[in-house]
Amino acid sequence: MKLTFHGAAKTVTGSQHLLEVNGKSILLDCGLFQGKRKDAFELNRNGFCAGKDLDCLILSHAHIDHSGNIPCLVKKGFRGDIICTSATRDLCAVMLMDSAHIQEQDVLFTNKLRKRNKQKEFEPLYTKEDVVAAMDQFVGISYNRKREILPGVHLTLVDAGHMLGSANVILDIHDQEQGRDIRLVFSGDIGRVGIPIIKDPAVLSEGADILIMESTYGNRQHPPYPESEKELERIVNETYRRGGVLLIPAFAVGRTQQLVYALHKLFLARDIPNLPIYVDSPLATRVTDIFRLHPETYDSEILEFLLKDNNSNPFGFDTLRYTQSVEESKELNFLREPAIIISASGMMEGGRILHHLRKRIGDKKNTILVTGWQAPNTMGRKIIDGAETVRIFGEEFPLRATVETMTGFSGHADRDELLAWAGAMQKKPDRTFVVHGEEEAAIALAESLRQELGFAQVEIPEPHQAFEL
Repeated sequence: MKLTFHGAAKTVTGSQHLLEVNGKSILLDCGLFQGKRKDAFELNRNGFCAGKDLDCLILSHAHIDHSGNIPCLVKKGFRGDIICTSATRDLCAVMLMDSAHIQEQDVLFTNKLRKRNKQKEFEPLYTKEDVVAAMDQFVGISYNRKREILPGVHLTLVDAGHMLGSANVILDIHDQEQGRDIRLVFSGDIGRVGIPIIKDPAVLSEGADILIMESTYGNRQHPPYPESEKELERIVNETYRRGGVLLIPAFAVGRTQQLVYALHKLFLARDIPNLPIYVDSPLATRVTDIFRLHPETYDSEILEFLLKDNNSNPFGFDTLRYTQSVEESKELNFLREPAIIISASGMMEGGRILHHLRKRIGDKKNTILVTGWQAPNTMGRKIIDGAETVRIFGEEFPLRATVETMTGFSGHADRDELLAWAGAMQKKPDRTFVVHGEEEAAIALAESLRQELGFAQVEIPEPHQAFEL
């Protein structure tokens, strides 16, 4: 049995882990690399892609750094099942189509320059047609239902609490070559305890023989969630008093819905002014519709909210408006009164948020609120690192707006939450592989697993490094 780490090794993005057992090949996740545009372009175009040699793909959740290269995999000949939760399948249907649109637009822009320089033009990494073909191979399954997916390999998905449909992957394997039974657990991305909307991460009390564990915030602590709601209240009110616009770059899946729900509660409690709030992201709007289709994933707080009033909508209220068309989005440029604009993309590398930044970033009345992890070399990372100017659509703009950062809305467990999740395992893993974190975070978590939990063999894989198990 062999395990090879083709992505999310000493980095956060590009999650792809290949398990070879009993003559079969199973890929855990198939994500896009994100970060510096040129580097990510090369990694996604020329990196590992097993294609027709692969038997099965298990997808932990729908975020693009875990799912975004699936159409490429299918394009290169993969014909097996793509197994995930039903909610993840529904999200991928819209998120991968959005990703294909971005691939097509990026290549269109790049090829204009290449044509001018008489260079060979690029093809998109994949197209909308490739996404349609890939979606035909998705198989949505329920949480906590064990099933045989290949001879001697049984799969169970349990709720990871990270986002709608996210899962920890449990593989109970009979290794025919060595005549042994092994439980391999892939954490996917682990969520936080006590965050509204979706349920808390499941407790894996039985433990594992082999553990693949994420480490995004392996060296950091988040403030308690109630403090984050109070911090959001402060930022909204301070921006309002300055007469400014609050720009919130937010991931379309999970973060946008969290923010809308938090603002809804603040609005109902009259803790923030009655100001207009816009969700300017067609993808976020479609994703919010999918959230409404999966109440089985809701936590008790949201269910109680709904039970109080059957007509209530946690993702909609009087001052909230979801924009759809380009024309509606452009109208927001003419706002002269205080407002809140939530828009994608969360790392400010594309999407409508760039148009809003271009309009608002140079005015000190305005606020940019960053609520999620920012990959190195992205626009978002440059802004939170205090750049004096940023380049948007080829033009330099001074950064005069107030920049605020909040990690309390993160969908990723922090250091203590990661250790609590791993520490609940009665059977400590014989081997643990720490992935999905920048090197400093991975090293810190690995050391904590050894020192505080007594995990015996904890390793941090290099990109493409293979291990015999």
